[in-house]
Amino acid sequence: MSDAALRLVDLRKGFDAGQGRLEVLRGATVEVARGEVIALLGPSGAGKSTLLHIAGLLETADSGEIVLAGKSCATLSDGERTAIRRDTVGFVYQFHNLLPEFSATDNVALPQMVAGKSQADARARARELLSRLGLGQRLEHYPAQLSGGEQQRVAICRAMANKPKILFADEPTGNLDEATADAVFAELLRVAREDGVGALIATHNGALADRMDRRILLHNGMIEAG
Repeated sequence: MSDAALRLVDLRKGFDAGQGRLEVLRGATVEVARGEVIALLGPSGAGKSTLLHIAGLLETADSGEIVLAGKSCATLSDGERTAIRRDTVGFVYQFHNLLPEFSATDNVALPQMVAGKSQADARARARELLSRLGLGQRLEHYPAQLSGGEQQRVAICRAMANKPKILFADEPTGNLDEATADAVFAELLRVAREDGVGALIATHNGALADRMDRRILLHNGMIEAG
């Protein structure tokens, strides 16, 4: 079996839509190597979010194979899917979705504690990640006290907290102004490469896509070279 961080083979997914069935994925196949950062391009409605959600075990495909860090996920129980998602996958979305009643440190520590790490170790890991992303002076600030770019940096740290093998990001800078988006993306790219994490990043931003290792295009439900 491949040593890839992610391998998707012939993914198919459709939805019932009024008069018929909308086939969103029609045999999508892609492999992401460990440490490789790939831009996922395609027009709105092409199915990029659906692909990411299926790859990250948040949704199920109608058919096809998903292999995360060498483990086939086709026949996993719900509990096993939850465990591999917790231990193997990180997610960053367009909107940070931070818990407003918790500090930056606690937002990053919580997923580690859910995974069984002690509070002390989780907070130490959170502080280390936040400091790496330039938030060493904002550790105990709450989301409402942070700028949009700072909040998204916290979200990146949260996604990296459990040392995932694969990172999925869905328009991670789409809610930021151009200058902030550029800075936040640079941090995302740096931490993924430093930690050897494979990443599949959906974006409409061609300039950001140019900074990744390669592009792929989701077109008519299939993956093409970008």
